[in-house]
Order: sequence, then C-alpha cells, then structure tokens
Amino acid sequence: MKLLKIGAAASAVALAGLLWTMAPEPAATAPARPDPTRFVIRDVRVFDGETFVERATVRVRNGLIEAVGADVAAPAGWEVVEGGGRTLLPGLIDAHVHTWGEARRDALRFGVTTQLDMFSDHRQLAVAKAERADLSRGDQADLWSAGTLATAEGGHGTQFGLAVPTLATPAEAPAWVAARQAEGSDFIKIVREDLHVYTDARRLPTLDAATSAAVISAAHAAGLRAVVHASAQDAARESLRDGADGLVHVFQDQPADEDVVALAKARGAFVVPTLTVIAGFSGERSALADDPRLAAWLSAGQRETLAGRMHEGAANPVMLANAVESVRRLHAAGVVVLAGTDAPNPNTAHGVSLHEEIARLADAGLGVEAALAAATSAPARAFGLADRGRIAPGLRADLVLVEGDPRQDIRATRAIATIWKNGHRVDRRVEPTATPVLEPGPISHFDGEAIDGRVGSGWVPTSDQMAGGRSQARIDRVAGGADGSAGALRVSGNVQAGGTQVWAGAFYNPGEQMMQALDVGPGRELVLRVRGDGRELSVMLFSGAQGGAPAVRRVPTGPAWREHRLALDGFAGADPSQLRAFAITTDGPAGAFEFDLDQVEIR
Repeated sequence: MKLLKIGAAASAVALAGLLWTMAPEPAATAPARPDPTRFVIRDVRVFDGETFVERATVRVRNGLIEAVGADVAAPAGWEVVEGGGRTLLPGLIDAHVHTWGEARRDALRFGVTTQLDMFSDHRQLAVAKAERADLSRGDQADLWSAGTLATAEGGHGTQFGLAVPTLATPAEAPAWVAARQAEGSDFIKIVREDLHVYTDARRLPTLDAATSAAVISAAHAAGLRAVVHASAQDAARESLRDGADGLVHVFQDQPADEDVVALAKARGAFVVPTLTVIAGFSGERSALADDPRLAAWLSAGQRETLAGRMHEGAANPVMLANAVESVRRLHAAGVVVLAGTDAPNPNTAHGVSLHEEIARLADAGLGVEAALAAATSAPARAFGLADRGRIAPGLRADLVLVEGDPRQDIRATRAIATIWKNGHRVDRRVEPTATPVLEPGPISHFDGEAIDGRVGSGWVPTSDQMAGGRSQARIDRVAGGADGSAGALRVSGNVQAGGTQVWAGAFYNPGEQMMQALDVGPGRELVLRVRGDGRELSVMLFSGAQGGAPAVRRVPTGPAWREHRLALDGFAGADPSQLRAFAITTDGPAGAFEFDLDQVEIR
C-alpha cells in the first residue's frame, strides 16, 4: 500500500485557502500505513487443508491465523487483500527432499513453507529447530530432518562426500539411533536399496531385514518415527511388517499387490510416492521450466536440476506406470498418501516440483482435494506438525494465494499471487548468490589427531561399492608425515574387479554443504605430497554446474614422499570457479593397496 504524498503545488493551494478563509481547520494527517503483521484476505475461496470453502475471509495477526469465516470483519487500519476469483491454500509441505545450499529459499519462492528432509548434513539441524519455532520474518522454508540415514557400509547414501556411520548387525541399532537423536534427527530414515530394480549391471550393499527391523524398533523406543526407502515391493513389505511408519518412495518393480496394500492400511502407514523423480528415472523430462507461471522465479540451480537426467539409457516407462497404479490402489484402500519430490535429484527442483507432484497425484486417482491435502494437512498430521498444514484459527499463517480455482485445473497452484510465511509476505525475487571463495591455503596437514580439513566436511573413504563394485577403502591418521611432519593420512584397502567401474581411495568435500560449489579462482594449484606402493593414483576434480563426471589427472607413487603441483586449469573440462570436491583414488591392479597423503593445499 502506498503512502499518500502531498506535493509542493498542493501544499501552496492548501495554504492559500487557509489564508482566504481565516477559519481554523483540523490538522490534515496522512492515513496510517497498515501494520503488515495484521491483515485480512477478504472474500477468498479457501482450501483449508481438507476441503474447499467457497467464500470466506481470513484474518491474520502476529504470524498466526486469528479467524476464518464468511462473517469475519476487517478491523480499521488493517491491510486488506482482495481474494475475489482466487484460492487460498495452506503453506505447502514437501514430504521428501534433501536440503543443501539454497534449497529452503528456493522452496519458499514456490509456496513450499515446510520441507521434510530425508538425508542431509546433521550440522544444520540445531539452527533449523530454532528457526521453525520462531514467528519472525524469514526467507526460507522450515525444516524437519532425518539428518544421517541408516544404511550399510558402501550402501546408498555413502556416495555423497559426507561421513555416514553405517550399520552391519541388529545389535548396533540402539546405539546408532541414540547417536542420531543426539544430533537432532526428527525421525529416522532407513535405506533398503540394492539397485536391482534399476539395473542388472551393479548392486549396492544394503541393510538386511533383521537390521532394518532393529532400527525401526530402536527408533520407536526413542519416540521417533521410522521411514523406509525401498524401490522393491518385497523390501517395502518387510518394512511395513516390521512396523515402519511410512515408505518415502513407492516401489517401482511391480504394482502394489493386495497383501501389501492391506498391510499398509492395517499398520496405519503412509506412502510418499515421489512420482516426479520416478518419472525422471522412467525417461520423462519435466516441463516446469517452460511454464510462464513458474519460469521467472526459477534460479539457475533449479533450472539445472530440472534439466538433469538420471541416466542416458533407454527410457523405462514401466517403472512410472507401476508407481502410478500402486498410488491408485493404495489411495483407494484408504492408505495415506503424501506429496514429496525427492528434490534436488535430476528432473526435480526444490519448491517448484511439488506443484508437478500434486498434479501427478491428482491424476493418479487422488483427485484435487486429496492431492492438495497430500501437500498440506496430511504430512503435517503424519509427522506431528501440529501448528501448520491447515487454515484454522491458532495455526501459523503460512499461506499461498493463487489465481483461479484448482478444482477446475489442479495446475492453478502454479499461478501464485502471494505467499506469506509466518504472516509476512515473501519476496519472490530471485537474488543472485555469489559462489563462496575458497582462499588459498592448507586443506589438510594431518598434524593433529583429527583427519578433518581446514574447511568443509572432512575426508571420507570412497570406493566402487556405491556403484555395485566390491572394492574397499579405509582412511586413518598415522604418525610421521612428509618432511618430518607430525602426521599423514593413510588410505588403504583392496581393489577388486567386478563392477563396471573400479576405484578405491579418499574423498574430500571442501564446502560447508555437500558438493557445494566454491570459487578457487584462476591460476591456482592443488598441491599434495604422496607416497605409496608404486601404484598410479587418479586425482579427480568434481566441478561445474552439477558436479558430474570428474576431471582426472594421474600421479605416480613410490616409497619416498613426492610433491605434486597440479594446476587446476590443467584438469581438462574442470571449472575452478565451481569446485565441488576432489578425490585421490587407485583403480588397479587388483589386490591390496596403500598410500599416504600429506600437506594438501590450494596455492
């Protein structure tokens, strides 16, 4: 609302009138600007999280919904937002994401005011808990998270450059869950994934049924929900049988059979189908970036992940068809279905992809009301978020105003007029974000007891097990480094043929967020000291817009320490302005290996 401005000419006219009449007049004052924390949305169609109300007024004060109804008044001095022809939705909730970098800001620009994260860096959780309890103005979605996921050594989740404590036996489950609870996990995410649904070429290690069941039991004993990633129906069936609270993907190997549908219903479990990411696996390409209602609000990062592809092989539409049919059967039986995207995996992007997921769920048999509930009240109820997900007195004023009527076209959710977070209008402009600079200096000298680096999340072992191979790697700090220094990093293990790719070694993520781009600048060098058993090593740089295939240079090893100075612009295809990670690995010959690293620096 604009302030009333009185120009010089108008002031002169007013003064002349006063002198002419000589009559006293009351002092003129500009109308007070409405308090932005107090407003009403008048005569708007409301989807309250469960059903549609054709005409209502919603009153908001200090971040909370104060009143909802056809006869709600607009107090004098309050801002009035006209709702005629529009629909008001609760703030949207994405029930399956992975939050890195600008994820929560990107989400909020598309009306996703809450994200349920299924695996990310647990170090962000303490701040997230404080933020979601606050009603002040914010510029990002609230976050609930599983933090670190439960997986096997070398299993899904270990390939992203974060140190992931894994499990091998049921006896480890109570201590593992206690450690996650201490880190701030809001719920526990369990991986049952060996890749057999997607490919015959490789397999991943994965938790067995007994260990998964023990983690579910330990989570419940700690008062936490347990959710399961399973792409195969048999693993999903076992997890439901063992008490999982929900499945965070719908399985894709076959449509849900009667037994698994009945089991999900009897257990009161929910399912987050993630049809949008499955569509990407099946070979479809998202058209969200081409929608003029959305395009202007997409960041460069969102465009990149929407354009990303899971693989370059032949499309497999059967997986998506199986998933859609499972959703239809589950919903028809009364199983709770939640909307989640698995952003930022290829073919998805934070925030915007939830609008595609809602439409896919509606088309898969949920219809409009149930699909909208799957992105609002249903996830709030399933995850115990009592202060959001509906438009009702006393709840948070997380609201999305859209043009038109989603009952006529579910894609009307994309025509966003206004978003409020905690009762504050959201600025939807896409602000350019500068890539953080990694200044020259030491990365790791390994002279202390820890093996973490100067920046980033530290060193982790890496091997081809994440791609179905059998090689193994471990890292240890050892005493005695190059030039008589106090310590070095020993990388050892065993290289085994059998996968489509073979490697084992050490991986370093320099950013605060996993695979976060850092600007190293032109003319820099990666410097490291190496000694080893005579094998040649690969130094791999992950860089560029999506951190895809690494650029590689080879270095020799021998029993004596040797310094290697590798110009970053000498890595063919690398982009030093977007350095994301690097790794030092060996790929053969088969057998045991060992090499030491020291004095790793950027110069």
